Amino acid sequence: MKKAFHKVLSFTMAIVVLFSTMSFTLSSHYCGDTLVDSSLFSKLKTCGMESENQIDTPFKSSDCSITKKNCCSEKIEIIKGQDELKISFDKISLDQQIFVATFFHTYINLFSSLEDAEPSLKAYPPPLIVRHIYKLDETYLI
Repeated sequence: MKKAFHKVLSFTMAIVVLFSTMSFTLSSHYCGDTLVDSSLFSKLKTCGMESENQIDTPFKSSDCSITKKNCCSEKIEIIKGQDELKISFDKISLDQQIFVATFFHTYINLFSSLEDAEPSLKAYPPPLIVRHIYKLDETYLI
């Protein structure tokens, strides 16, 4: 049980370190106020309306072009990971030393078995019985 717990805890800590150091980019494509697609690793699917940004007019000239506002938008969120990891523990403050010592002591004693513990009532003998109270309250039906 203890070995299985240590393996699960080690695997969990490795996953935490992996995801805390990785950077992610979350891309979302909106058409108006509606979310069309969101992507973490692959290319976004679009609704096809973002390329229609010019209105055809009968008057085509180089001086004037009428454009309409694009209804589509893309939102990109960058989740940055931790770049620097503190690997060496050369300088540990007194508070950190106390925390580590307390945690280690508590963790080691967490898995100690209770079979070795002696009962605490061994030093206190039971009281002497003066009267059998249960016999005084007995009633017999004949």
